[in-house]
Amino acid sequence: MKKLFLLFAVATMSLSIYSCRETTEEKTEDAIESAGEDIEDAAEEAADETEEAVEEAKQEIDEEMNEDDNM
Repeated sequence: MKKLFLLFAVATMSLSIYSCRETTEEKTEDAIESAGEDIEDAAEEAADETEEAVEEAKQEIDEEMNEDDNM
């Protein structure tokens, strides 16, 4: 009876450890995927802000050029 109980306890522990390992792997994969999405979002936002800054600079240059022509 003791051997049967010990066998059951060892089997239960093995399954517990195995299931925790899978959860950790899944969490790691989710974290990596989330970080990748955050990087992609940040890159898109930076590109949009850069494009806006270039447009603003272009408008300011055009305004300065027009002011010089009017003088």
